[in-house]
Amino acid sequence: MKANPNRCQTTSQQPQSFIQQPQQIESTSFEIIDQIIETDFPTYRFHHPLEKKIITRAIHTTADFDWLEILKFSPTILAELPARIAAGCVFYTDTTMVLAGMNKSLLRQFGCEVRCYIADPDVAATAKAQGKTRSMVAVEKALAESENAVFVFGNAPTALFQLLQSAGANRPVTIGVPVGFVGAAESKQALYDSDFPFITALGRKGGSNVAAAIVNAVLYDMQEAR
Repeated sequence: MKANPNRCQTTSQQPQSFIQQPQQIESTSFEIIDQIIETDFPTYRFHHPLEKKIITRAIHTTADFDWLEILKFSPTILAELPARIAAGCVFYTDTTMVLAGMNKSLLRQFGCEVRCYIADPDVAATAKAQGKTRSMVAVEKALAESENAVFVFGNAPTALFQLLQSAGANRPVTIGVPVGFVGAAESKQALYDSDFPFITALGRKGGSNVAAAIVNAVLYDMQEAR
């Protein structure tokens, strides 16, 4: 009887060995990232050690080397963001995904809180009554609540537009990397052109995972410095 070439074949071969330890996986990943930057982007230079850690963590999170060019930093942000964290700031996120991705243990160690009001019933009711997005109303609630705030946006351009419009004389530290095709690039360009202390990404790319990774990169750097 002739064998069916389409029939699944069993095999006794063992899978190839692979790295199983989480810390080794991460450290090896960063080694690979450094090697690729050195080989494929030989003229690229980081301007600050913390900038390197933030950008390479964004690359690690996405496997996308465009972050070398599109991630932008205001002149004071690399000093101001760690200072806010050291002072026990309150982080406000536009999605629960950003909140979930941030390292809560380290935030607690530095006396920081993280809040997201996107699912708050009062925010939802107000947004419906006013014909706004919940993200916009959540920003208004956050601005009224805390002066020692850091805003972290990975999904909602409307939240970033609302912050830029409503902050007044207050210029909170803002990590603005919303992703998408409607308003995302425009909102980040507006942040880039503002006098806010910011980290942002030009163009359409971004996301909640990147927003959380940026915060975590700073937290890990501060932990190492202790």
